[in-house]
Amino acid sequence: MDITYRGAHVKTVGQLPEVGSAAPDFTLVNSELEDLKLADFAGKRLVLNIFPSIDTRVCAAAAREFNKLAEEIPNTAVLCVSRDLPFALNRFCAAEGIDNVVTASAFRSTFGEDYGVTMENGPIASLLSRSVVVIDTDGRVLYSEQVPEISQEPDYEGARAALTNA
Repeated sequence: MDITYRGAHVKTVGQLPEVGSAAPDFTLVNSELEDLKLADFAGKRLVLNIFPSIDTRVCAAAAREFNKLAEEIPNTAVLCVSRDLPFALNRFCAAEGIDNVVTASAFRSTFGEDYGVTMENGPIASLLSRSVVVIDTDGRVLYSEQVPEISQEPDYEGARAALTNA
């Protein structure tokens, strides 16, 4: 898919999973440096908040906003996914008082390729593009968004609507 980074063309390795399709399985690294899989969220609705790096203003804002959403909507988990190391993700969440989301690193996984979000070119190539995927309790994709310009925040209301209308 084609997106932009500060107006410059960036290509990602593929497409996000389509609405109605089965969410691809994944293995990420949690804050304890243990494997974290899609099956670990069985029976819950799951929001994948995917972003390039927690150390940017927009990524941090999205983590804060999805932290609120996780607290407000029952039976919903939010997984914040980037290629940041788990240490950086933990440091940010601790400093910000963010405790309703789960952080996960894709630093040693094929998550970016499996979900079609790895950026192939540009100044932040190999990082993950800003995207949101909402998965229902049966592992089906309810909503997916790849933000067209990386410096923009995702459509929080679109994700919220997918969760509340499920």
